[in-house]
Amino acid sequence: MARILLLATLFTAGTALAQHHTPYAGQQDRAIKALSEDETKQYLSGAGMGYARAAELNGYPGPMHVLELADKLSLTPDQRAATQELMHAHKAEARAIGARRVAAEKSLDELFKARGADPQQVAGAVRSIAQIEGEYRLSHLDTHLRMRALLSDHQVAQYNAIRGYTN
Repeated sequence: MARILLLATLFTAGTALAQHHTPYAGQQDRAIKALSEDETKQYLSGAGMGYARAAELNGYPGPMHVLELADKLSLTPDQRAATQELMHAHKAEARAIGARRVAAEKSLDELFKARGADPQQVAGAVRSIAQIEGEYRLSHLDTHLRMRALLSDHQVAQYNAIRGYTN
């Protein structure tokens, strides 16, 4: 009987260990280990991803949302045209930077995949990724600065109220 109890305990413990998953389980199949498929798509599309939150929540609207609210903000035809131009230019820039970010992450991933990672190469790759990420964020923040310059104080106040940013 003791033997059966011991075997049952070992079987149960082994099953429990086999079912234990780490937070990264399943991510080993990603094309780029450090980026999810969704993150990759967002970088390649130039999405905001919260990079301009400091501007957005402090009275510096983004052009995408300004265009969505164009009628409620009573944008003039010139403001609408300038906002559309700003949005198109920004998206092109953000997509280009995002593509560089994805490529840099892929390069870092390849270093490890090929078992050729050494401290200097990894440090260089990480610094490159950090610089590109900074450029990506700056592109989004700068766009919010430029958008703010196209709006009146009244329009910014309306924007903040509509977006729920007033206290």
